[in-house]
Amino acid sequence: MSTQVRIWEPFKEFVTLREAMEHLFEDSLVWPRSWPANGRRESVYLPLDVYTTDEEVVVVASLPGAKPEDVEITFEGDTLTLKGEIKPVMQHTRYAIHELAHGNFIRSLTINVPVDTDKAEAVFENGRLILRIPKSEKIRPKQIKVKSA
Repeated sequence: MSTQVRIWEPFKEFVTLREAMEHLFEDSLVWPRSWPANGRRESVYLPLDVYTTDEEVVVVASLPGAKPEDVEITFEGDTLTLKGEIKPVMQHTRYAIHELAHGNFIRSLTINVPVDTDKAEAVFENGRLILRIPKSEKIRPKQIKVKSA
């Protein structure tokens, strides 16, 4: 029976700060709820900008690669829902890097002012869906002209 003597080299057990940070990020990375543990997206998060003017509510959605026929816009009560699909540029392809979002999306929000949905207009412009919803006449600001006597 042979006995091996191993020399302890304490500096070999140190890790660099870079290695420690890489392990920290690998071990603590939290995927969004719509992403499974393998990191592949099943649905797409739809980022929105919403703002109001005196006359309308404007919703801007970033939808690069989507087509108008792939988007469904519905109003039910005071809830606006945008639903659809962003299709991948290439299907059945083995990507080296695959970061562009594609898949189904659904996003609902409450419009808390009275609007006239019959006059709403939606257009695609530079990869963005712009939805303009006029406010109801009864809540629009009205100016009263002052007359001299």
